Amino acid sequence: MSFYTLLTGASTGIGKALATDFARRGSNLILVARSREKLEALAGELTRSHGVDVRLFCQDLEQKEAASKVFGYCQEQGLAIDCLVNCAGFSVAGCFERMAEEDIVRMVMVNMVAVASLTHLFLPPMLVRRRGTVINIASLAGFQGVPGMAHYSGTKAYVVGLTEALSGELRDTGIRIFAVCPGFIDNDLFYSRAGHQKSRIVVPVSSVDVVVRAVRRGLRGRGILVLPTLFDRLMVFSQRFVPRKMVIGMAGFFAGAMEKRE
Repeated sequence: MSFYTLLTGASTGIGKALATDFARRGSNLILVARSREKLEALAGELTRSHGVDVRLFCQDLEQKEAASKVFGYCQEQGLAIDCLVNCAGFSVAGCFERMAEEDIVRMVMVNMVAVASLTHLFLPPMLVRRRGTVINIASLAGFQGVPGMAHYSGTKAYVVGLTEALSGELRDTGIRIFAVCPGFIDNDLFYSRAGHQKSRIVVPVSSVDVVVRAVRRGLRGRGILVLPTLFDRLMVFSQRFVPRKMVIGMAGFFAGAMEKRE
């Protein structure tokens, strides 16, 4: 039986970098994203360069039945998933009350519901085989509320909590689950879609390579939450000694995503 790594949000940014790294290490891939054109270009490149089997499934994870359609495709094609990478996600910057209700719902669907539903669907076959890995791409924003990114930080806190809880439930089953929690990553499309001026961020903005290396570290280790950089680890560690109001204020200042009210 051939096994596959299924990766959402694969067409750009972190997802594309992870797809390339998994292919380089010999993994067959199922790439999920909205853009068929981008997925086809990436699949062709990965197949030529690394000789792996790359399948595509174009799907908008904002849709209610998206996870079921992805799972159904794998079942119909007889594709066994031994690694699920929940990477798709997006943000909208600014004051929460000014967000469009549509954006609030869309972010919940992509950042939370898709992660939970895909994990829920693909876990049972992994448990039967007693083999599998689930990797969730969360965020440093999931460790505290971030003014100007309130809804996004809330959705990522859900991913962090879900991962921690499932790590306990899956103990001694042969299944690994962990979350990689990066700070700000250099992805112009992400910031453009969010309406977030990257120039206002006052902390280091890392390349996607730091996330790739963090995923590798997570696969080698036993940790539940993987913080990619020393700065990320210091930020989380320091929260033990600082009042929460100060933590939240610092997070908002560092992010530079808060709109000025007239």
